[in-house]
Amino acid sequence: MADATERPLTTAQVAAMAGVHRDTLLRWLRERRVPEPRRDRHGWRVFTVREAAAVTDYAKGDTPDPTPHARYAANPALGRLRRIDWDFPTAKTDYLTHGLHPYPAKFIPQIPNALIQELSSVGDTVADIFCGSGTTLLEALQLKRHAIGIDANPLAALISRAKTTTLTDSEFDELDEHRRACEQILMRAASPTGDLFHDGQPLRSSGWRPARKVCEFWFLPHVVEELAELRLRVGRLSSEPVRTLCTVALSAIIVSVSKQDSDTRYVRREKAVEPGDTVRRYLSQLDAATRAVREMSALIEDRFQCQIVGADALSAPLTMPFDLVVTSPPYPNAYSYHLYHRTRLLWLGHDPARFKEIEIGSHRKYSAKGRNRATPETFRREFDAIFPWLRERLKGRGYACFVIGDSRVAGAHVDNASLLAAAGADAGFREAARITRTIAPTRKSFNPRIGRIKQENILILQKA
Repeated sequence: MADATERPLTTAQVAAMAGVHRDTLLRWLRERRVPEPRRDRHGWRVFTVREAAAVTDYAKGDTPDPTPHARYAANPALGRLRRIDWDFPTAKTDYLTHGLHPYPAKFIPQIPNALIQELSSVGDTVADIFCGSGTTLLEALQLKRHAIGIDANPLAALISRAKTTTLTDSEFDELDEHRRACEQILMRAASPTGDLFHDGQPLRSSGWRPARKVCEFWFLPHVVEELAELRLRVGRLSSEPVRTLCTVALSAIIVSVSKQDSDTRYVRREKAVEPGDTVRRYLSQLDAATRAVREMSALIEDRFQCQIVGADALSAPLTMPFDLVVTSPPYPNAYSYHLYHRTRLLWLGHDPARFKEIEIGSHRKYSAKGRNRATPETFRREFDAIFPWLRERLKGRGYACFVIGDSRVAGAHVDNASLLAAAGADAGFREAARITRTIAPTRKSFNPRIGRIKQENILILQKA
């Protein structure tokens, strides 16, 4: 009989020996950081004791670094992060519920995934204080961490809730019933005559509508009727998670059926949206969302929770303490979410003007005239206020990771990563690492006047 020490070890066993998540070990193998073992007749990896020891040594940082750097010596995880190809040129980014709703300027999920795996442990709590569409939150949950998301944009908070909430079998049944009801709307809407503002309209919804001027300027009359009827049906859903998911599915199609050019161009143009198209697009979006949530619900364990806080980070919101922060703050002068999401916010019953006042980094604030115009110093002061609160909520000597590119304000270049590092230093954070990545050339420039942003920094600060 072979000695026990000679028995092959599985991937899960080796990961446990090294004190890392199984997914982390699989990534190391893909990136050839540790030796690839042989596979058995079923195709499963089987490690020898020596191969397992090599993985353990690598996890402890005992493997020599070909390009050592003093600031990584204290934490092997930082050294491993430095060796990642952060461009992720061939990565799939719309798996699970990541494609639930369009959201400009969101980072690809592989970035928070790698940071979460290396800088936190299973059961920890990961926070994103500018959570946007919830990319960090979903990655945290599937990596068996709790998650906290904060965002002042009510649409962002809604999308994050839908993206991270699992559904029960009875709730999927309610989704099916809702879909059948919407198919009845399609039968009535497909061949209307007249319009919203005159007699003779066969489909006259009693659903809530935004102001008439908004309807006339941004939507065709039959589109308004169909959106209003869909919104009415969504509001009647009894399950709050189902209602949230359907509201997000409805929001996802609003720009495409409006006269707004796109999510990244706030100009008006005519589109060929025929009667019934709005309901058809909603049904297609709902079907895709249902499939994604089914897959996500089967993967996420109920014991890992996600808290979404609809608040401004400057207001020092009350949350549970957290172990790690992974976030991408708005780039100063790059985008105005309150403007580009205006029609969506109105249809969902929110006030864009209220969000406009508290939005950080808004292009409208930085391009304004007069002495009230925002400047790089404005951005610095905002983070001077955020970092002390962040230090209070972040446990131990935890890390706060910021993914941010440079900006141009009033024609001048602004190094936002250095600005954040300086604000963090004043609050007791030291810079542990700064990694530069190239942004995919297919990503649109949000504000062409400030130039295309080609690179961004992953700034890792540690609570001192």
